[in-house]
Amino acid sequence: MRTLTRIQQIERSIQKKYRRELWRPFIDAIKKYELINAGDRIAVCISGGKDSMLLGKLMQALMQHSDFPFECEYVVMNPGYNPINLQRVMSNAALLELPVKVFDSNIFEVVTQTDRTPCYLCARMRRGFLYNEAQKLGCNKIALGHHMNDVIETTLMGMLFGSQFQTMMPKLKAQNFEGLELIRPMYCVSEEAIHAWKRYNDLHFIQCACPLSENCNVFSPGGGISKRAEVKQLIANLKQDNKDVEKSVFNALHMVNLDATLGYKQHGKAHSFLEHY
Repeated sequence: MRTLTRIQQIERSIQKKYRRELWRPFIDAIKKYELINAGDRIAVCISGGKDSMLLGKLMQALMQHSDFPFECEYVVMNPGYNPINLQRVMSNAALLELPVKVFDSNIFEVVTQTDRTPCYLCARMRRGFLYNEAQKLGCNKIALGHHMNDVIETTLMGMLFGSQFQTMMPKLKAQNFEGLELIRPMYCVSEEAIHAWKRYNDLHFIQCACPLSENCNVFSPGGGISKRAEVKQLIANLKQDNKDVEKSVFNALHMVNLDATLGYKQHGKAHSFLEHY
C-alpha cells in the first residue's frame, strides 16, 4: 500500500474522511448561490486562520475537479503581524502547498491609534486593501473564508444588538470597486467540521493576531465578553435542548415570509405591511 505524504493525507481527508462535512457543503454553496463561473479569476484571501487556510485547499481541489476553467490567486495581507505570527502563516502556507502572494498594509498601526471602534475600522480597511490588491492581480472576485456559523451569529447579533434582521450574504458586488464581487464559498460549512479537520490533521493556525487583544474572539478591546462571544454561548446553551437550532436559524434566512413581516427595507427604502393591507 502506497504511503502518503503529509500534504497528501491532508488533501485526502477533505475528499474522503470529511467529504460529507466539508466538500459537499462547499460544492452545494457554489452551486446554490452561483458563486463561481467559467473564466473567473479569484483572489482567495488567506488570513492565516483555520477557515481561510481550509478555503485555500478547497479552492485548489475545485480547480482540479471542476468542469469549467477558472483561476485563483492566493493572497496574504500582512496588516502588521508580529514576526512569530507571520512566520506561522508562511509555514502553514508552505505545508499546505498554497502558493501565496504577500502584500503589506498598516492596518494594525492605524487601528491602535484610533478612538473609533477598532474592530469595525479594521474590517473596513481590510476589505479595501483586499479589493485593491485583487484588482492589481486582474481578479474579478475575492473569496473569503466565512462559514455557516459566522452567518448565523452575524444574523443574531443584528437582531439582539442592532434592532435589524439582515445577514451575511453569500455573494455581493463591491460598491467602490467596479467589476469586483465578494464570494463566500464556505457559506454552508459548519465551524465544528473545520475544527474537526484541523484536529484530525494536527494543524496549528494563528487564532487572533490583533494587537489590541490576546483573543479578540472572546474579549473585546474595552474589556469584557464580546457580543459575538455572547451569541456563541447563547447558541451553545440552546443546542443543549435542540441540537438543530443552528440549522433552524440558517434555514429561516432562506424562507423569510414577507406576508408575516411588519416591515422590510429594499434598495434603501423602508416598507410597511400596511402598504398591502
